[in-house]
Amino acid sequence: MLGGMLIQARRDFVYLITGLPIALASFAVLAVGVSLGAGTLVIWIGIPLLAAVLGAAQWFAELARRRARAVTGADLPPTSYLQPTGSTFARSVAVLRDPQAWRDVLYGVVSLPLTMFTWIVSLMWTVLAVFGPLYPLYGWVSGPSAGSVNDLLGWHGYVGTAVTNFLLGLVFLATVRPVLRRLVQVQVSLARALLSDEKAALRARTEQLTASRSAAVQAEAQTLRRVERDIHDGPQQRLVRLTMDLEAVRRRLDDNPEAARGLVDEALTQSREALSELRAVSRGIAPPILTDRGLGPALAAAAARCPVDTVVECELPEDVRLPEAVENAAYFVVSEALTNVAKHSRAGKCAVRVTLETDTLWLRVTDDGVGGAHLGKGHGLAGLVDRLAAVDGQLDVHSPAGGPTVLTAEIPVDQ
Repeated sequence: MLGGMLIQARRDFVYLITGLPIALASFAVLAVGVSLGAGTLVIWIGIPLLAAVLGAAQWFAELARRRARAVTGADLPPTSYLQPTGSTFARSVAVLRDPQAWRDVLYGVVSLPLTMFTWIVSLMWTVLAVFGPLYPLYGWVSGPSAGSVNDLLGWHGYVGTAVTNFLLGLVFLATVRPVLRRLVQVQVSLARALLSDEKAALRARTEQLTASRSAAVQAEAQTLRRVERDIHDGPQQRLVRLTMDLEAVRRRLDDNPEAARGLVDEALTQSREALSELRAVSRGIAPPILTDRGLGPALAAAAARCPVDTVVECELPEDVRLPEAVENAAYFVVSEALTNVAKHSRAGKCAVRVTLETDTLWLRVTDDGVGGAHLGKGHGLAGLVDRLAAVDGQLDVHSPAGGPTVLTAEIPVDQ
């Protein structure tokens, strides 16, 4: 824990110290550029010049967003820029109408005084925190200074100066980490206020939800088409054959019981095969065991049906149930992955691992097959992307030629 605190304090200090030269460069480029551009607007040269300045402001703004992400570990809320089209002059004029571009310019200008303040405070605080407690080791060289704190306290001489500096140094050392953190928060707050747009964040979320809904509809449509095709090609044909056999049995019961007995045996075979095919078709649909007992037992049952030797390692708490949409998506992903392993991988062993980390469900399916699996359209894994998109999940497939194949699915559980 102490190591992590020291790493964060060092990261904060580097962020604050390196901010000043960036702020100076940003202020110089933007202030001079805006002044020149505004002064030459009357001769039209100012329009492309201001457009170039706004482009530079956007570059500095993106640098500030990356620095904020590096020091806090989280992205700033998203923003949006206008996408100009047309001729060069038309694009330049369109850029000048972009409100976020001018917010970037404002940030580049007003961040300089704040950055200077945080730079001075962070540097002085850190220096006093480092060298204050060490004063007894080097203070005898310079000797006591007049008008220092120890003189105000009445502690004269080298001993009084050493004790005073040592105690003050301990105070600065104890408070340097929270002070640096607060200074970073002040800097990041300014960046969040000017370099992000809550409306843009809402638009981005709306687009994401629209895409998720479209993916869910497409995934359900694909599932229905698959179920319809599989039922038509398999169980439906066998049920038709079963009906014909039973009609033949009814005709022959009186005149040829032995022939009827053979037809009954064949009808029983047809019914068993139709039932088996119906079970295979229903694998992509949530089974009763998933609804009644949860994801772990359902995946164990799916693994037991797989012809490849499969081991399931489920680390979910037994008394915790995930949201229904998450469990259905997770079951479908694993079930479809095991189907592809059985059909295409030529694997001897397969492993399924399920873990829950904070608010994310992780699924990993690994096999020792020939590899070569990918998410290309028309392949068995392509539908999993849409199914996961419906619950804001993501899919990654690593399958080099010769194997092994590792399929990793990430599903947020905050549904």
